[in-house]
Amino acid sequence: MNFPLYIAKRYLLAKKKQNAINIISAIAVGGVMVGTMALVIVLSVFNGFDKVIKSLINSFDPDLKITLVEGKVFDPALAQKEKILAIPGVLDISEVLEENALLRYDQRQYIATMKGVDDRFVHTSGVDSMIVDGDFILEKEGRPFTVVGQGVAYSLRVGLNFVNPLIIYVPERIGKINMANPTGAFRKFAVYPSGVFGIEQEYDAKYILLPINNVREILSYTNEVSALEIKLNDGVDEEQVQAQVKSVLPEIFDVKTRYQQNEMFYRIMRSEKWAIFMILTLILFVASFNIVGSLSMLIIDKQDDIISLRNLGADSATIKRIFLLEGWLISLTGSFLGIIAGTGIAWIQEKFEIISLAGSGSFVLDSYPVDIQVGDILLIWLVVVLIGFLAALYPVRKLSPKQ
Repeated sequence: MNFPLYIAKRYLLAKKKQNAINIISAIAVGGVMVGTMALVIVLSVFNGFDKVIKSLINSFDPDLKITLVEGKVFDPALAQKEKILAIPGVLDISEVLEENALLRYDQRQYIATMKGVDDRFVHTSGVDSMIVDGDFILEKEGRPFTVVGQGVAYSLRVGLNFVNPLIIYVPERIGKINMANPTGAFRKFAVYPSGVFGIEQEYDAKYILLPINNVREILSYTNEVSALEIKLNDGVDEEQVQAQVKSVLPEIFDVKTRYQQNEMFYRIMRSEKWAIFMILTLILFVASFNIVGSLSMLIIDKQDDIISLRNLGADSATIKRIFLLEGWLISLTGSFLGIIAGTGIAWIQEKFEIISLAGSGSFVLDSYPVDIQVGDILLIWLVVVLIGFLAALYPVRKLSPKQ
């Protein structure tokens, strides 16, 4: 039997001479429990938002994207698409051509990026599943259409009535500007909107989608593209396939994974998560000061027991270990209850969506998303136990060898 642990458990459960010690010990357990529960719930909700936002972004950005290291457009034949499609894990490839343009709808104007896509685009992205109004139609009976982002549609007050076309203006790529007729320096293209997509504000306020052949016509290109977007099979290693794709491409090309395409976004999301974790950990650390008070009063209350233990042969190290384990048990009890309560609340929210978001119905989500991650639970438990150990260590170190 572990003698110090046995005595520490008796002290934790037994009634003290001073009832205030029991109250302070209960407050210490409650403080650790509430702090742990808050950490579990907040991180789980943050993980839920992170997962939802990433899934929305993934519906627009490809698994891998091939672009030039230097330059804007290239001939897709240089990328040797057949060799890329032969690589295990590569499912499909789509050609895209992007360029900024001035849009006009009725009397309103807006600068956006027109993205020309081919027929394979619906296989390499999930934009067609993110339509909030109209239909995902880019071409019908030989006529081109455009699908615009929700932010663009709002700024231009775009309607899907097929009465007013969306006018696209781009500068002439070849030729000089005639100052007598400055409008001749722009090419104009009229197209009717067929649908509106809603993904994320950055994309919704930036892009309109068009057939790639029409974008080439507007920009006076033949078969050039600005990027090749690759869809991978589920479960494959992105970095491994990325390395294989790079090996078959000339050095003029760059291949980026989805993380590398949005590296700043992912860094910000990760930084926000750890900032929240540190703030809540600091609050938990403050709450753990109750352990210091509880142990200090317990040491005073158990002076007679300490003398008896010394008379029975217990040395100073054993006595200190008893009270150190007492403080640790308070922390462990609080952390265990907090993890159970926090995980339970998060699970209930995940399954039954009890707490709704303010203004639900106008967002992609109606309730707070939750994603419980085992790694976060283990990290929270380790941090709480460490804080509890440090909180218990201070009063125990003050124990005099004569006590």
